Formats: sequence, C-alpha cells, structure tokens
Amino acid sequence: MTMSTTTRTLWVGDREIPVDPEGYIINLDDWSESFAQALADEEGLVLTDEHWDVICFIRSYYYRHQVQPQVRVMIKHFRNYWGPEKGNNHYLHDLFPRGGPQKQGNRLAGILRTKGEH
Repeated sequence: MTMSTTTRTLWVGDREIPVDPEGYIINLDDWSESFAQALADEEGLVLTDEHWDVICFIRSYYYRHQVQPQVRVMIKHFRNYWGPEKGNNHYLHDLFPRGGPQKQGNRLAGILRTKGEH
C-alpha cells in the first residue's frame, strides 16, 4: 500500500495504524476495538455503552450493505432500541460532538470517509 503524504499514524498498543489527517482509517482490516478506543482518547471522547452500540451498528450495517448508514436509518434503529428520548438526531449528535454519528461515528467504527465528505 502506498501512503500519501497526508497520511498519519495512530498508535494502538504497540502498532502504528495509518489514518488520514482527520482520523479515518486507511485499511479497514486495521480496525479493532482498541483502535476505536485510541481514536476516542485522541478526540477527547469517553466511550460509553451507547457509543459502542452506535459503533457496532455502523459496522454491522456497513458489512451488510457495503455503505454507511444514513442518520435517518440510525435514528429509526435507535428510536426502537433506546426509545424516543434517546433515539433522535439531537442525542446522536450529543454522543458524537465532532461531526455527529456519520463523521465521528464512522471514524470510530473504522469506516472509510464517504465521498463528498469534507
């Protein structure tokens, strides 16, 4: 794999994992729960069970559909799972304050940056 000059690394245990400048993983196979934890630490985010619910949902959805879930899909799922007081756009963005579930959530879930994302 050839890395561009804009690639940086994230230390995960004793491994260096290539990520882009925003923290999106370069190689999907490099993802692990330890990666998500290391990136969350770097971003100042304390992961709760609810964060892990969203991360696992994003990963599962991606591997079933080969595309990231849209926020409306996440809202529908988590409204059923958590109830309406937490299964909403505002709560999901509170959980992931650096870009919401589609940006920060995708980064932590080890999903590649979507086309058109800036």
